[in-house]
Amino acid sequence: MKTPLFLVISVLFLSNARAQEGRVVIEQDPRISELLEVYKSVNSKTGFYQIQVGFKSNDEAAQRLYDQVRVDFPGWHAEIKFFQPTYRVRVGKFKDALEAERKYLEVRKKYPNAMLLKPEQTGN
Repeated sequence: MKTPLFLVISVLFLSNARAQEGRVVIEQDPRISELLEVYKSVNSKTGFYQIQVGFKSNDEAAQRLYDQVRVDFPGWHAEIKFFQPTYRVRVGKFKDALEAERKYLEVRKKYPNAMLLKPEQTGN
């Protein structure tokens, strides 16, 4: 007797149950957008720590070193920069010194002559 009564009551309650429907409205302070713009501006003017793996006097040798660095450190930013008269192969784009130092120690195992370069500040 209890089971059929429970079943009938359950069906009645479940037939009236509906999923909640609603709409979310986010009201944002307009100063947040201004703050984000300031943050982007400041970050665009700060440089990154990089690790210079080596330098070569010609572009073919620099390209070979670059290719090897890409194999040794996949997923890392790598680039060749030309500063008269050498091509410099650099790896990484690190925001803070601690992360850069850790990665530098890792790179030094493979490239003992590597150098950690501090970020360059750009003008206002």
